[in-house]
Amino acid sequence: MKISVLDDYQNIAYQFAEWSRIGADIEFLHTPFDDDDDLIAAIHEADVIVAMRERTSFNAERLKRLSNLKLLVTTGMRNAAIDLEAATALGIWVTGTSSLASAPVEHTWALILALLRHIPQEDAMMRRGQWQTSIGGDLAGQTLGVVGLGRLGLKVATIGKAFGMNVVAWSQNLEPGYAGREGILAVDKATLFSTSDVVTLHYKLSERSTGLVGEEELLLMKTSAVLVNTSRGPLIDNTALERVLKCRLIRGAALDVYDTEPLSAEHPLRHMKNTVITPHLGYVTEHAYRRFYSDAVEDILAWMAGTPVRCLNRKDEQ
Repeated sequence: MKISVLDDYQNIAYQFAEWSRIGADIEFLHTPFDDDDDLIAAIHEADVIVAMRERTSFNAERLKRLSNLKLLVTTGMRNAAIDLEAATALGIWVTGTSSLASAPVEHTWALILALLRHIPQEDAMMRRGQWQTSIGGDLAGQTLGVVGLGRLGLKVATIGKAFGMNVVAWSQNLEPGYAGREGILAVDKATLFSTSDVVTLHYKLSERSTGLVGEEELLLMKTSAVLVNTSRGPLIDNTALERVLKCRLIRGAALDVYDTEPLSAEHPLRHMKNTVITPHLGYVTEHAYRRFYSDAVEDILAWMAGTPVRCLNRKDEQ
């Protein structure tokens, strides 16, 4: 049996699970594949593929070309880059893994603090021999606007309250009673963007939510406000965001996710001084990777035993 572990960018996946338990030929692939033909050539012999989140897309066309594929494991229990309907039609099992909510929540606050306190810039200036070149923003007494009050958004909101922030929230289906019980004020979308000092996105990407934050929302924001996205790049109209940042119509943006990843070396965001950008690190932690890959090994062993677990499709066949 041949197993391909994809998108192991840092060549570390082998460290985070006991892959030897499987007793199979396992190949760890370290570079992203932009071209369909290159991807298929690299993994066409695989019986099992382990995908890291949504780094590689598995649409219907790609799945059809993977004639040996029987099991596709994704880290996490949701992956918008996998066509589950096509996989089911082709007889391919798709399974997931558990995940840690703490990792992306912690990274969200790392970005907020880094942006408001100019930490990347001040670190760079210190190394050049300079001292105190900026004035930081505050959290206590300010308003945190949480777009999407689900598992992650609620944890981010709770930390905001610990900082002494006033927390408001909006989503398309948010119940005011639920928010109120958590000490959070449910508001409409325009109110959130116009009154918040920090706006942070924690929203599931779908056709309905693509472009959720467009020019209209960005222009509602205070010139002193910041936008943070650790969720999914296409939630924001990034062309509009680049214009707003270039014209300094908001204080800045902290981004961990992008429309196309990895972000191209020539992308304008890499050169803007009012941004803090990180390469999709929200889930890239020791504990998160150990959870992902250990569960992936369990998924493969369970499937080999004829009792697949954490199934995302073909549930009627269990």
